[in-house]
Amino acid sequence: MTVILAGGEPFHLGGGETGCLLLHGFTATPKEMRLLGEDLADHGYAVLAPRLFGHATHPDDLARARWRDWLASAADGYSLLAGSVRRTFLIGMSLGGALALLLSRQVECAGMVLLSTPFALPSDRRLQMLRPILRPLSLVWRHAPKGPPRWFDPEAGRAHLTYPVRPLRAVVELDKVLAAMRRELPHVRAPALLVHSRDDRFVPPHHMTSIHGALGSTWKEIHWIEGSSHGITQDAKRGEVFALARDFLGRVEAAAG
Repeated sequence: MTVILAGGEPFHLGGGETGCLLLHGFTATPKEMRLLGEDLADHGYAVLAPRLFGHATHPDDLARARWRDWLASAADGYSLLAGSVRRTFLIGMSLGGALALLLSRQVECAGMVLLSTPFALPSDRRLQMLRPILRPLSLVWRHAPKGPPRWFDPEAGRAHLTYPVRPLRAVVELDKVLAAMRRELPHVRAPALLVHSRDDRFVPPHHMTSIHGALGSTWKEIHWIEGSSHGITQDAKRGEVFALARDFLGRVEAAAG
């Protein structure tokens, strides 16, 4: 029996005519979107944050996941939310941003907020050397330990709920989903706000400019923040991120009439 980690449950907050689907990142849980979801709900938005397949249980479950399972989790969440609102925004953190971009090609999307979203796997030399053999290697080396976390707000770091390791088989699927995202970027048309920290050491800041340059949307904005780690929905500048998201959603809604 699969048991969800305490605090890693999906959540549904607020109400109103506009919905926000919040998609969490790789090895993380819906909890990393909770503070953002509460902020949006307090400002009149209906919020739904699904749990992506293989997350918030045990790393071995994530090792069984395929990238289309993650996209299906996002699509299921969209179907639940969109049935009760007039318009839906997609808001994704890291892997969640890549899924938001892919999902926007399949559903009616009012706009997107893409947070700390990667363009490709990190350019770590060791990872690039292992990349061609990651799949067979994952049969014998199942989990790769994570490095020490970097948080500007230590309390936020302690509250972050994630797996302590990365299943190598799931890294193969992460590579695939990012490749699918890159193929679709020129065809995406929904308004998009991209937010990234200049101090992100996990997904380098130039990934945001790469996504922005390839994105087919005519309405696309980028915003840099400083003094935050990769986890910008939880770290020290989260309030700035929340305000940017609300402002963007409001402007898109106003333009739509």
